[in-house]
Amino acid sequence: MKKKVFMGIFLILILIANISLASYSTVTMEVVEEPVCTIEIGENSKFEKQLVEKNLNNKEVTLELKVTNGESTLQPNGELVLVIDNSDSMKNEVSRSAIRRDLVYKASETLLNKALKNNNDLKVSIVSFSSNSDVSQEATLADATLVSPLSSDLTSLTNALSNIEANGPRTDLDAGLTLGMEQFTEDATNKYMIVVTDGVPNLALDYDNVYYSDDVINKTNAKLKSIEANNIKLFTMLTGIDDEDYTPPTTSKNFGQIINEIFGTPDNPTAGTFYYVTDTEVETTITNDIYNSLLPISKSYENITIVDYFPQEIIDNFDFAYVTEANIGNISAEVDKTNNSITWTIPELKSGETATVRYKLKLKENFSQEIVDKILDTNEKVDITYADYNGETQNKISDVTPKLKLSEPPAELPKAGTITLIGFTVLALGLFGYSLVRLTILNKQIK
Repeated sequence: MKKKVFMGIFLILILIANISLASYSTVTMEVVEEPVCTIEIGENSKFEKQLVEKNLNNKEVTLELKVTNGESTLQPNGELVLVIDNSDSMKNEVSRSAIRRDLVYKASETLLNKALKNNNDLKVSIVSFSSNSDVSQEATLADATLVSPLSSDLTSLTNALSNIEANGPRTDLDAGLTLGMEQFTEDATNKYMIVVTDGVPNLALDYDNVYYSDDVINKTNAKLKSIEANNIKLFTMLTGIDDEDYTPPTTSKNFGQIINEIFGTPDNPTAGTFYYVTDTEVETTITNDIYNSLLPISKSYENITIVDYFPQEIIDNFDFAYVTEANIGNISAEVDKTNNSITWTIPELKSGETATVRYKLKLKENFSQEIVDKILDTNEKVDITYADYNGETQNKISDVTPKLKLSEPPAELPKAGTITLIGFTVLALGLFGYSLVRLTILNKQIK
């Protein structure tokens, strides 16, 4: 009877030993659901969380978080008047291979190409100004020329631009601004004027016949202000001033003082936006700074915060590791155990941009048997907060998540040749215990 009891205990011990050791190696993992968690953002943008890779033999899955700004790229719309200086000084050399006219006209052509490419919502007019070669017509609208009326035809506009000649003896900015204002239509929704000049204005419409006089200064200053007052977005670029200390013989004010009284400063302009640049900065100022300012409100999403929460069962039984880092913004280096989450912050996601990050969940070897045969949510929820392109804060939540399941085959008694190390140890201990008991019994019988 005792022999049978010992043999029963022995077999149970072997079974337990083999089950406890074989649990990780024999357990299988499957993906029972893999829906794509999708949160709509704006009209054509979205957040997605989905399972992108699964290595079930290795008991691991990879998930991806992705935010896509699918809003269409914006282009300028409305009416734009380009007012360009064509005085003699535009022929001054700025390098051994270029004159200032070439820099300005090339940059202006680049701006037109960017603004009008596949864009019929913008019309452009070109006006040049200097002073008339006929002195009797100086200080009249004859100091300015309509190079091209409003048009969306890029070819005709660039041809007109290239045909401007730099031949005016003086600079009547007032005339250029006046003729430029006349090109806008009454029903234009957006009105822009870009002024490019390389000279300090020395005459104005109906001025007092004294170059660089206070009358010239005041009239040009007033015309700049009137442009802004007429809801025209004004951008003025002044270049080519080599000596601010130079004082013309007709006035007691130097160039620096006249410039300040007419245009103001870049930080405190008379009207609109004022760029006071060197010749080397002309191209960047026109093609980047000014062009970007023409664009409507950018459809960017700002201050995006994505918080991805994990169930406690995932935290306790799976190892977390990033597969790829966030390509835009910053993300938690590890899971925050206070609320079982990772946080991804994106300061700005511009039109056409996509932000992604991937992480892996791998089953721990010392996982709890309680999760076997249980459906496991890989995530608890995702909480997204962001500012839309109208500046309004939005918050959205989703609990859609891929689901896993662990399964373990029914336990079997170990077969010959498959006894594990622990099973062998238990066997040895069992035999030793059995022998000890038998020895004790024999000793009693002898006595």
